[in-house]
Amino acid sequence: MTRLIWIVVIVAALWGVYGAYHYWETFLERQEAERKAEAAKIIVPRQLPGMPGELEESLAKAQAQGATAFGNWLSTHAAYLQDPRKGWIQLDYCVMIARESPPTARRIFADVKQRTPPTSPIWRRVQELQKSYE
Repeated sequence: MTRLIWIVVIVAALWGVYGAYHYWETFLERQEAERKAEAAKIIVPRQLPGMPGELEESLAKAQAQGATAFGNWLSTHAAYLQDPRKGWIQLDYCVMIARESPPTARRIFADVKQRTPPTSPIWRRVQELQKSYE
């Protein structure tokens, strides 16, 4: 009888260890899936569609030169831009000119918000900036 009790205790202990191990593995898999989902939410502006690749370099130079150069670049190249990239660039411009010209920043933000549907990849950024510009 004692041997039977020991066998039951050992089997129960092994089963408990296996259950704990299985739970830990599923926990790690869920965490990894959540990390991948968060990484997928991160937007890389250069990967957004709507701007010809040859404008990337001039855009970077204009942003580095300040708000005036960036505004001039945006007005010059606006015809070549499409959403969602155009919206992202305009939001960058809003952030850049917010201190110098708040009414202009609010106007540009309202324009971007109006034409950005909730399914757009930049919708999350619009929501984040909404409190600042409304």
